[in-house]
This record gives sequence, structure tokens and C-alpha cells, in this order.
Amino acid sequence: MTFYVLGVDVGTTAIKAAVFDADAAEVGSHTEEYSLLTPSAGRVELEADTYTSTFAAAVRGVLRDLSVPADRLAALGLSAQGETLLCLDENDEPIGRAIVWMDNRATAESDEIEEHFGRATIHATTGQVEMDPIWPAAKILWLKGNEPETFARTAKFALLKDYLVQRLTGRLVSEDSLLCSTILWDINTRQYWPEMLAYLGITEDQLPEIAPQGEIVGTIGASASAELGLPAGLPVSVGALDQACGALGIGNAVPGIFSESTGSALTSVTIAEELALDPSGRVPCFPAALPGQYMLHNFSTGGMVMRWYRDEFCASEKQIEELCGINAYYLIDQEVEQVEPGCDGLIVVPHLQGSGPPDLDPYARGVIFGLTLAHKKQHLSRAIMEGVAMVLRRMIDSTARLGVDVAEIISLSGGAKSDAWCQIKADATQLPVRTLRGADSAACRGAAVIAGVGVGLWDSAVAISRSGIEFDRSFEPRAENAAVYDQLSTRYMTLQESLKPLLKPADK
Repeated sequence: MTFYVLGVDVGTTAIKAAVFDADAAEVGSHTEEYSLLTPSAGRVELEADTYTSTFAAAVRGVLRDLSVPADRLAALGLSAQGETLLCLDENDEPIGRAIVWMDNRATAESDEIEEHFGRATIHATTGQVEMDPIWPAAKILWLKGNEPETFARTAKFALLKDYLVQRLTGRLVSEDSLLCSTILWDINTRQYWPEMLAYLGITEDQLPEIAPQGEIVGTIGASASAELGLPAGLPVSVGALDQACGALGIGNAVPGIFSESTGSALTSVTIAEELALDPSGRVPCFPAALPGQYMLHNFSTGGMVMRWYRDEFCASEKQIEELCGINAYYLIDQEVEQVEPGCDGLIVVPHLQGSGPPDLDPYARGVIFGLTLAHKKQHLSRAIMEGVAMVLRRMIDSTARLGVDVAEIISLSGGAKSDAWCQIKADATQLPVRTLRGADSAACRGAAVIAGVGVGLWDSAVAISRSGIEFDRSFEPRAENAAVYDQLSTRYMTLQESLKPLLKPADK
């Protein structure tokens, strides 16, 4: 009898469920989207019910679309965004909305924590290079000072994946790759950081259990079975961070491979076999999807700028998509191709929600610079892509300084679908950019792989993850554009640094 594994990726603006066969090949997938709530500048929230209902719709959708018998599933694996925080009461029910990972309301609290502990201690203890308002430790301190009633009522502080695991199995449990960026956890001991908990005024009892990445932590309960259409008793893997799962899902499971993902966030991953703390304090180190492995992992909110641009400024493209079925992003690509590299001096700094490492700055903001009457909409379309490519270039440079030989880029997520964007990345970095077949479901595949290993379906996560990997498209760097992007990189970094005094509050 053939068995399958279900992998579910809980992304920033969508949840995707995908089914994989005994060779870890994708059988099919189903995606359900949702929109985040932005009640004020810097705040990003979402109702917990939106996550759970969308999760259920994605799972039911893939089972319906594929006609896969639910009783043929061997396990369920989870991949999810990090840092999104929920406060749960004594009945494990959410108190208010989830605070989404990119929410940066806690800038003052982040600064306070960094001043108290020091950047070097935070780096050595957690692997994170400095404090950031998106880290749950800062968010918890913000709740303590600004919503004391919520803070007092909270029986458990949970990350989004922790909460979903609890809804599935009845057990509130987290794992290393997700906990790494909470600043509540010690990367050296794999336990919670007592001094940080004491500073925040919380206890270990208010936090989830800790399991290794991918461990089978329970089975589908009766309530979840009815909601999802999955059999009660189906083993559930605790999974791992989406970026860790995504890397594993495309075979980035051994040192020497560099992958980037341009979705809601722009991220990069390369694997290390032992703990690797950057002496310059720029590149964070996370546990990878497999216990005992680590990943050098840069990230930025820059990838979301294209969706924001589409939604707010591309009404005609969206209308064409609705009427004719031609994807709005494809239409934007055609506009980008009309503009020469460098956009006639137009520069976009894409940090709509602060910038991440290697240039971590919670006060960074998006900027359109050098606009003239000669510029048209298509210039802005291309400048956004080039701005994100400049962030990627910084990620590569910082990773290479740690002795990692970056010879090519494997590109994932929505940005990898854009030929124009992939070529810009190749030209801007002067490195080949490759895309993979089936990479759209990379995070789901990584989650499925570690779940399958957890139930004994496969012996080696590394071997099965690297099997069946096939390159799809390749974009070679064009040498004639190297000078243009070298100049843009210099101007971009000058602009980014020059903006800091204007964006940072005077008392900082």
C-alpha cells in the first residue's frame, strides 16, 4: 500500500498544504491566502481564528483536489514563520490578536533589552546578532508595559506554530529552530535563558515544552480530526522554522549551498555542521531543520515590498488578471523589461518594516530616491526589484566574509517565478541564479521529510531531501551590467547610511 506525507507551510500571507509520496515527490498542493491587519504604523496583527480556519481550508483543499485518502497519510509535518506571538489564557485560548513577526512596535523595549544585556551577550547566548523589535522577548516586554492586563492574564506565551501544534495534538511544544529568534532561548544549552526570563518577569512554566526539530510530538485529536478531515491518531511532527524547512526541501542540507527566498521576506540560508557565530556580529546563526546542524541565516522584510506595490499601485494589472487571467506579477515583469539597469538613477530602499541582518536596523524605512519627471511607473517597478537585489548582495557579501564560498544562488519562493527579477539578481551579484522544479513547495517538502523520518518512512533526511532535485531555469550574470550594479550598490549603501540620523528618534 502506498503511503503519503502531508507538509503544511504557514507563511506570512498564505498557508500551503502539499502531499508527498514515498519518494518525497510532490503529488499536489493547495494554497489559501489571507490579509494581515495593520492598524497603525509599525503594527501588524492577525486574528488567531484566521490562521486556524485558513489552515483547515488548505488541508481540506489539498485532500479534495488530489482525492488522496486521508487514511493513507503517514504523518503531518509543519513549517511556519518565526516570531509571530500569541498570548494564551489558562484554557489555551488566544487573548486578542496574534502579533505578527514583522510587527516592530517594541523598538523602545528592544533597545532597553540590548542596553541591559549587551549585544555581545545576546549574540553569544542566542546566535542573534543584536536585538530587534520583532523578537518575541521585546514584544513580551512591550505587553508588560503597554497592556498590563493582557500580560497578567497570559498563562502561556506561544509562537504561531506552537499554537497550531497545540490545536492539533493538545500539547503545547516548540523546537530549536523556532525558539532561536525569540531571545528567550540559549543556543548553547537548548534550554530557556533564565536571566532573560527573569528580566521580562515570566517563568518557564509560561512557555512551551522544547523538542528537537522534527520530533513526533503527538497525534491528531478528535476535534482537529473533525475540523481538518484528517484521521484521529495521525502522527504530528513539531516541524521547524519555514526557512529551515525551505532549505531542506530543496536539498540545501549540506555545507556549500547558498539559497535565497524572496517571498514576504527576503532570506538567505547556508548550512554549517557546527555552531558558527560571526565575529563581526552581522550574520545570525540558527539551528537548521535537522538536529545538530546550523544555518547562517540573513533575513529582511524587503521581499514584501513587491506585494505592497502590486496591491496599492497596480490596479490596472490586477484588473487585467481578474478579467483575462494574466498574472499581475507577470505584467509587472513586462514593465520591468522596458527599463535599463540602474533605472536612470532611481533607487528604492525596500525596508517597509525595518531592515534585518546583515544591516539590522528596526528604524529603517522604505525610500524612493532620485525621482524625476523622466521616470515612469515601470522605472519604479524595476527599482523595487533592484533595491531588494541590493539587500541580497549585502547578504552574500556578509556570508562570504565568513569563509563560505558562494558560487551560485538557488532562488526560491514567489520572486523565483519572475524572470526579470532573477536576471536582476544575477547581474547585481555577478553570480548564476538557478531555480528548481517544484521549489514552490520547498518548505512543505522539508516539513514532510522530517515528519517522514520521524515515523520511520525514510532513514536519512539528507539523502531523501537531495533526491529528485532538478534545476528548472538558469540566469547567467551579464558582465556588461556589473559596473552599473557596482555603482548602484555604492549609492544604495551611502543612501541607507545617510538616512539613519533622519529615521532614528532623537533620543536614541
